[in-house]
Amino acid sequence: MATITGTLTRVEPGYGAWKAVWTALGDADQGSAIKVPMGSEKSFQVFGTFGSATVVLQGSNDGTNWASLTDPQGNAISKTAAALEAVSEHTLYIRPSTSGGTGTNVDVIVFIAGQMT
Repeated sequence: MATITGTLTRVEPGYGAWKAVWTALGDADQGSAIKVPMGSEKSFQVFGTFGSATVVLQGSNDGTNWASLTDPQGNAISKTAAALEAVSEHTLYIRPSTSGGTGTNVDVIVFIAGQMT
């Protein structure tokens, strides 16, 4: 299990949108926590080679205790194939995590928009 460093970049200056990216998550990897106090609207995208792995998006308000984030229907964001999903909760930190699988190599992108300070 490795911790995969994520990056946070502004999509374009003046647009109030950001993109968090973690690339090449493998078997049982965890993305580094990214602090996202800005923008309450988020969408989660995952794609790549799953190798039967499950990818979940987690959130935390203290950076220590993590919980699965949910889609607008209240289902945990837990994917075994490429997907794009809205995120319901607005947490201070986010990260992806993988479990199971063999030969897993997936990328995760979280698009963040909304009021910026």
